[in-house]
Amino acid sequence: MDWTAWNPREIATLCFVVEADRILLIMKKRGLGAGKYNAPGGKVEPGETPLQCALRETREEIGVDPVNARQVGELYFEFTDGYSLHCHVFRADSTIGTLIETDEATPFWAPLDAIPYDGMWADDRHWLPLLVGGNTFRGWFEFDGETMLSKKLSMVNLEDFQQPLSGSWRAF
Repeated sequence: MDWTAWNPREIATLCFVVEADRILLIMKKRGLGAGKYNAPGGKVEPGETPLQCALRETREEIGVDPVNARQVGELYFEFTDGYSLHCHVFRADSTIGTLIETDEATPFWAPLDAIPYDGMWADDRHWLPLLVGGNTFRGWFEFDGETMLSKKLSMVNLEDFQQPLSGSWRAF
């Protein structure tokens, strides 16, 4: 895969809430990844920043507002069917409000030492521990359906999210 010429079809977000010894996850009910565990998130709408999207999607999907949400990662996905996605990953410290189940998601808290990786996308087990550990990262993944074909992962500095990507980030 030539990531230097890569251009995503869609831009999206995920917002993980890590509170003490637990993480807020959802069981996704529809769309890409239906039936898998993930975090609230969705497509960035025109005129919306990734942070605004992460906050909006969390409120829409599970009825709560994330507190102190900040970007900690970027994920790049290419699927063999031609679908491509650039995902901004956020981490929040807590929530305000009451969790609700919606048509899109069933929320639940999972202990940090029992994250259900077997029910998640294959890439999650590679970068989610970095998020939980307070690190910032970028990851590049190729999939054929739900099968991960390749992965590249790099820890980055928080300031790197403010900079355009350059050739230097490709060294692993």
